[in-house]
Amino acid sequence: MDIKNMDWKNLPFGYIKTDKRYVSNYKDGKWDDGGLTDDDMITMNECACVLQYAQTCFEGLKAYKTEDGKTVCFRPDLNAERMDQSCRRMKMPSLPQGRFIEAVRQTVKANERWVPPYGSGASLYLRPYMFGINPVIGVKPATEFHFRVFACPVGPYFKGGIRPLRIRISDFDRAAPRGTGHIKAGLNYAMSLYAIEDAHEKGFDENLYLDSGTRTYVEETGGANVFFVTDDGKKIVTPKSDTILPSITRRSVVQVAKDYLGLEVEERPIPFEEVSSFSECGLCGTAAVISPVGTIVDHDREISFDTSCGGIGPVSEKILKLLKDIQLCKVEGPEGWIEVID
Repeated sequence: MDIKNMDWKNLPFGYIKTDKRYVSNYKDGKWDDGGLTDDDMITMNECACVLQYAQTCFEGLKAYKTEDGKTVCFRPDLNAERMDQSCRRMKMPSLPQGRFIEAVRQTVKANERWVPPYGSGASLYLRPYMFGINPVIGVKPATEFHFRVFACPVGPYFKGGIRPLRIRISDFDRAAPRGTGHIKAGLNYAMSLYAIEDAHEKGFDENLYLDSGTRTYVEETGGANVFFVTDDGKKIVTPKSDTILPSITRRSVVQVAKDYLGLEVEERPIPFEEVSSFSECGLCGTAAVISPVGTIVDHDREISFDTSCGGIGPVSEKILKLLKDIQLCKVEGPEGWIEVID
């Protein structure tokens, strides 16, 4: 196999065109057989539903090289499950879980020379997505849909790798009660674009959103779930809300903390006023994995967290190492967590 010659250790988190992508179309009430293509361009009508009414959802997952040279994906079944939930909420056709996983497998296999080598700190990011493609001028769902998966090698989501992030409490809302905050719809992320650019201009890495109903409970950031560690280091606490995206990484963090490290885990509404009592704070998601938070700024108030272990807190460091070791097959994970691409 012709391995790509790249500066793997200094890759940005950005789009790089690779060799193949998977495409399947839904028309007349059924999906076609689907398959790989070289073509990275999409042609659609100017009145396509996705352009007019943002009928689209997406997923994100990664492929890695293990020490013995295998290529693996981490928990793609949960991505398939979550995309199905997103599609149902957005009035889009379900893609069978087997089809989703097969599309991921084909895309990874066809771009295997782009999978960063073991130890580089980089990974092959996979973006499955679906959108309404036929012309729609009245406000209604599309009847024809386009599903694709592309791949690109990426470095860390936050520049500089593991470092304490400085985030702020946003004055904007991420998701409305009984809205679409619990699914991975493109429109949720469009709502965060102004806020994240404003945060960056003011020297922050991210926004932390409070619930839009009362603005008193912690929810998540624009691109990741959040977790906290209690002051005694014995308990992980994560926010619970109907408007939080169910992060696959967050669910994995919770299980690793409980089953491998023997920590207590609590998922519940977290009043922002309680945050200062925690010793550690971390962001978790497919792109970020775990990124330590050093400071949360609430206007004229700052809350600091323990990042004494090379920029990350001691409990977060243990969880991150274990999670990465499971992803890279250095530690045996729970059954079904690893999909070997062969």
